[in-house]
Amino acid sequence: MSDDLFPFASHFVEVEGHTVHYVDEGSGPILLFLHGNPTWSFLWREVIAGLSDKFRCVALDFPGFGLSTPDPGYRYLPEEHAEVVASFVDALGLEDVTLVGQDWGGIIGMAAVQRRPGSFERLVLANTWAWPVNGIFHFEWFGRIVGGLPFRFLVRQLNVLVDWFMPVGHKQRQPTQAEMDHYRRALGTPARRQASAVLPGQILASRAFFADVESELPSIAHLPTLIIWGDADIAFRREDRERLQETFPEHELINLEGVGLYTESDAPEEFIAALRNWEPLQRAAAHQGDS
Repeated sequence: MSDDLFPFASHFVEVEGHTVHYVDEGSGPILLFLHGNPTWSFLWREVIAGLSDKFRCVALDFPGFGLSTPDPGYRYLPEEHAEVVASFVDALGLEDVTLVGQDWGGIIGMAAVQRRPGSFERLVLANTWAWPVNGIFHFEWFGRIVGGLPFRFLVRQLNVLVDWFMPVGHKQRQPTQAEMDHYRRALGTPARRQASAVLPGQILASRAFFADVESELPSIAHLPTLIIWGDADIAFRREDRERLQETFPEHELINLEGVGLYTESDAPEEFIAALRNWEPLQRAAAHQGDS
């Protein structure tokens, strides 16, 4: 796909039997962008356009999302996505990587960092989490209702996650009709919507995976971390942001007032500026320029 809204060349690589679509723009220190639900690499388009003059911007689609095709039998579980990301890093030979993860992309990305610690040097985390959330009321409600069989049926048949999540997850602006069409077309059939239908229920069902990620956080807690937080998000709240701050002592916080879940799309200029001005990335760019 290439048009005025997504003017990037599409690349494909075989990873663990999946055909994984990715964008690879620019040169410089590597930024690996990971999306959440029900989105794909299109979500990062403005950030990629704004940073590819100075950085190599790589954004993949998880199998079943965007333009990636899953291998038959894939269950679309977050632990599976983490393995795909780790193998994707191997397949492209990526080194000295900065993870940029939002929503599911954050926790899936952190799991991938734990699997490939030698490949990652920095973290950028936006409205995400890294621990089980069972017992927390709004996560329990979401996991049980949106992750339940009746709602999953609606997701597969009517694409309701795109129609609901994308407007609700933007607070500063609303996605245009053309943008919404890109999200809808990427999940254009009931079969294509299975991936997005599975994840809400995994908020509770993947507790063991989340506990594993949490238990391994000390192994990556030393990494320089930039936390970009939309404080008008109804999903991830102040307590989650504070817990990330406590987890990563070498962090810098950029709080985006009035910004929703999809920080990179709701406030792209602020998101771009946060990365450009972050000292660890400036040092990486300067070092690469000198070498």
